[in-house]
Amino acid sequence: MPSIETAISFLSEDFLLQSESARILYHQYAKDMPIIDYHNHLPPDEMAADKQFKNLTQIWLYGDHYKWRAMRANGVDESYCTGTQVDREKFRKWAETVPYTMRNPLYHWTHLELQRYFDIHELLNAETADEIYDRATEQLQMPAFSAMNLLREMHVKALCTTDDPCDNLAHHHALQGSDILVLPAFRPDKAMNVDHPATFNAYVDRLEQVCNTQFKDFDAYLEGLKQRHDFFALMGCKVSDHGLEQIYAEDYTEADLRAIFGKIRSGTTLSQAEILQFKSGMLVYFGIWDWEKGWVQQYHLGALRNNNTRALRTLGPDTGWDSIGDFEQGRALSKFLDRLDKNNQLAKTILYNLNPRDNELMATMAGNFNDGTVAGKVQWGSGWWFLDQKDGMEKQLNTLSNMGLLSQFVGMLTDSRSFLSFPRHEYFRRILCNLLGQDIENGELPRDYEWIGKMVQDICYYNAKTYFGF
Repeated sequence: MPSIETAISFLSEDFLLQSESARILYHQYAKDMPIIDYHNHLPPDEMAADKQFKNLTQIWLYGDHYKWRAMRANGVDESYCTGTQVDREKFRKWAETVPYTMRNPLYHWTHLELQRYFDIHELLNAETADEIYDRATEQLQMPAFSAMNLLREMHVKALCTTDDPCDNLAHHHALQGSDILVLPAFRPDKAMNVDHPATFNAYVDRLEQVCNTQFKDFDAYLEGLKQRHDFFALMGCKVSDHGLEQIYAEDYTEADLRAIFGKIRSGTTLSQAEILQFKSGMLVYFGIWDWEKGWVQQYHLGALRNNNTRALRTLGPDTGWDSIGDFEQGRALSKFLDRLDKNNQLAKTILYNLNPRDNELMATMAGNFNDGTVAGKVQWGSGWWFLDQKDGMEKQLNTLSNMGLLSQFVGMLTDSRSFLSFPRHEYFRRILCNLLGQDIENGELPRDYEWIGKMVQDICYYNAKTYFGF
């Protein structure tokens, strides 16, 4: 078993910082900056209840499809991932897997999280599993390790969850007045997903109940969604979000949308052309509403979801069976953004791609619609999902530097369901400082630590604070 000295030397205070300039930028400028996590999937009910977790498995492995995918790839049976095995046994299987994750970001994240939250510096493996499980679980019983206190420990000042228009936001209401700003984000994807009539109609029925009215036609449906958009705004919402394969920007008329809505409400399956028209029209409505309220709209593009039919049937969605897709992004994205911009109705926008082949496309697309009204009005977002690792982050930072303004970037987010995921901000900050530090050492940037340090702090915190209006 590796000694604790081995573990500490591996993950030292200068982890990823490969020059003196990088160390200066990180330790003097980035390290202590607060966190704004403007896109995540943390459960609002657990924050409102300030949940205390019973053991390390519950806070670390429940719902974490990153770890599940690694365990499956390592030959671990599904019963230890999403199944019925007891929590300690699930953790043991994860601990057995960890040494096999070397060079996957999970290896770094795992040990950063053990250090930052639990002051555990040993390497996690089969031999250390029980001791680490017991030490962390004992700490989790302490009030300092409640859900909200874990966020405070990481200096989280504001975060945005991901919420459906039908959500009543009761838990967000309960969190109002907290020292941590917890706001909803409006994600209406189900309200435009007309691929399957039964699923869509069930969603419309649910929305009718929430709005306490019957949608006799498309105009009434739109009014119901607009009421929910208004309600989210009253609850402090400043952000919308879409998770799509690609942007939809087909031509349509209002008459087309009314006819399509009537057709699907009668239970009729739509043609592919009608599906694309409806999604295209709804995206425009949502975009205009966001612009009217001064919100930031986010588009996460390029995931090919639910690839494994057998797993989807037995386990359901969001259990680790998605991958990068190879959808065409440029032409429709340009048409959609231009459609809103032509009438000066383009809200502040963040674009995220999942396929790295689209990096330069996204970086240059953002520049097409920056009109000088807001610094960085249209942003190319941070490395997302499969790309939020060292190589993906470096490529995103380098491409953005070459084709946009890195100095106006709103920085990192977790996109996570875990209260232990916030050291990912540290991971990003170390990578950022190392890149800039290397440029200083190479003579490609001046040794102006005051200015470059300010730039680092802006990317880590201040740009997002201004951009989102927190």
